[in-house]
Amino acid sequence: MSEPARPQRRNEIRQQNETLILQAAEKVFAEAGFGGATMQLIADLAGLPKANLHYYFATKEELYRKVVQNIFEIWLHAADSLDNAPGPIEGIGAYIDAKMEISRRHPDGSKVWASEVMHGAPVIQDYLETTLRDWTAGRAALIQRWIDEGKMAAVNPEHLLYMLWATTQHYADFGHQIETLNGGPLTDAQWLRAKDSVKAMILRGIGAV
Repeated sequence: MSEPARPQRRNEIRQQNETLILQAAEKVFAEAGFGGATMQLIADLAGLPKANLHYYFATKEELYRKVVQNIFEIWLHAADSLDNAPGPIEGIGAYIDAKMEISRRHPDGSKVWASEVMHGAPVIQDYLETTLRDWTAGRAALIQRWIDEGKMAAVNPEHLLYMLWATTQHYADFGHQIETLNGGPLTDAQWLRAKDSVKAMILRGIGAV
C-alpha cells in the first residue's frame, strides 16, 4: 500500500525545494543583482546543499530567468482585470489594485526585474522583444478601444501603461524609501488608502470619472 505514495511524496519534496530555491533566489538577485549573486549564496539562504540547486537549475542564468519569468507571469495574471473589463474604471482600477498588491507581496521580484532592465536587460532582452512587446501591444489596443468608445480621454495608451507600471511598482522598488518616510511599513489601512489614492488620481487624470 505504501508504494504508490512514494512518487507523490517525491513530487511534494521537489515542489517544496523548488519553492525554497526560487524564494531565496528572488531575494539574493534583488539584493546582489545577477552579477553579484552566487549559487552558494542562494543555497545558503534556501537551507539546501549547493548540489541541490544544480539538480533543479543547471546554471545561475537558468535560475535567474525562472525568477524573472515568475514575476512576469504574476503581472500577466494581474492584467486579466483589464482584458475582462467593460471599461477603464473597472479595468484600470482593478489593474492598479492588483499591481499594487503584487508590489506589496512580491517586492523582491519587482526589484529583480527593475535592476535587469536598468542594466540594459543583458539576460532577458529576448523576453522584452517578444512576450512583453506582444503583451503591451494587446493592452494598448484595448485602451485605444476605450478611447474610441468615448469612455476616457484621448491619451497615449503606451505612455499610460508606462505610468501605471512606474506608479504601482514604485511601492516595491522604492519600498525602503516609502517605509522611511512613513516611519515603518505601510499598514493594511495605509495600503488601502494608497490604492484608492492612486486609482482616484489616474482615473480622474484620464477622464474616466
